[in-house]
Amino acid sequence: MKHFLTIKDLPREKIYDLLDRALWIKKQRAKMSILNGCCGVMIFEKPSTRTRISFEIAVKELGGYTLFMTPQDSQLGRGEPIKDTARVISRYAHLMIVRTFGQEKLEELAKYSSVPVVNALSDLYHPCQVMSDLLTIFERTNDFSKLKIAWIGDGNNMAHSWINAAMYLPFELYVSTPKGYEPRKEILDEAILNGAKIKFTYNPIEAAKDADFINTDVWASMGMEDDKENRLKAFLPYQINETLLSYAKKDVKVMHCLPAHRGEEITEDIIESERSIVWDQAENRLHMQKAILEWIFS
Repeated sequence: MKHFLTIKDLPREKIYDLLDRALWIKKQRAKMSILNGCCGVMIFEKPSTRTRISFEIAVKELGGYTLFMTPQDSQLGRGEPIKDTARVISRYAHLMIVRTFGQEKLEELAKYSSVPVVNALSDLYHPCQVMSDLLTIFERTNDFSKLKIAWIGDGNNMAHSWINAAMYLPFELYVSTPKGYEPRKEILDEAILNGAKIKFTYNPIEAAKDADFINTDVWASMGMEDDKENRLKAFLPYQINETLLSYAKKDVKVMHCLPAHRGEEITEDIIESERSIVWDQAENRLHMQKAILEWIFS
């Protein structure tokens, strides 16, 4: 049985196969039967637009169906042990798709579940989004070895999954955050130890210089609202705007996992420009998640 809690759950040799398959699925947009009659229980502790819609449609187009739950809909919100929930849902459903705060919840669910568990987002990782982002790049070039990709902004779950991805594909990754908002050292160290070409810098211009792709996210994610004012001040030099992009390659592409706070981490003119590929990223959630589910159940 396969779980997908981080990109590291993928066999290293499967990454290109998965990208190829997701691209084929996108081009065909064919309904498939890999999940024929299977139920995917979607447990969401955080609200969502893209994640919920893309997963529900993905499961349906693979022949399955979904049951959506929030903590208010279950005993999880009333303190039932996670291991009990995992074992009970495993008796009913064929799959759990979970969007939560703590990565440890996902790991405990997976430990006690007898069905696959998919990370639809945690505070530590966002693997489905970054796999979809890789697909968005793969559509434009299959040679990652010549690419410089910049992550500019918060050292958050997206940054962590990009760092994981750099262990699998030969692109050069620059990560730039303000002081105090760096990605976790142990995640960065593990990736570098395993051959990832990553450079961390506090200077966003260094990260943007000659970049092929520049990626960002909101400065204050869900659950960080109390720190928003401090973050707005600290992150201002890291805004993706015309000035910062002037240091990148002329044909640089700009990425954002959405939702975007226009005027904060990215300006209106940039997200609406031809350099922006955020709508492809959003669409590719559907196709990549279908490929991931197919891999899990194949």
